[in-house]
Amino acid sequence: MRGVLAVVAAALLAGCASSAMEAARNQAPTKSFTSTKPADRVAQCIQFGWQDEDVFGVDASGYLEPNKQGGFTVYTREAESFADILVQGGNTAVSYYAKKDDSVALRRMAALATCL
Repeated sequence: MRGVLAVVAAALLAGCASSAMEAARNQAPTKSFTSTKPADRVAQCIQFGWQDEDVFGVDASGYLEPNKQGGFTVYTREAESFADILVQGGNTAVSYYAKKDDSVALRRMAALATCL
């Protein structure tokens, strides 16, 4: 029973995050980056960096999933920050979105930038 509740809760959270991300994607990203590294490596690095409790404390979260465009999306709880990672030509394009312009969003962007 607990397992079923956990799956349902995760699905509900993913649905809320997904709608927030779709709304944000209708706007320009907070910041755009490019990398010559493979998209899967960049995405995994961002996820790992965002899960660093020494940097983000209780806000440390990073979830990785494939996105509809064929790349990856790394996002935090409630999609406060997220990054779309896509292959464009021979490079990897990263679009970073943040709901707030605060120190946590800046630290997440800095952690992302170390993965490029």
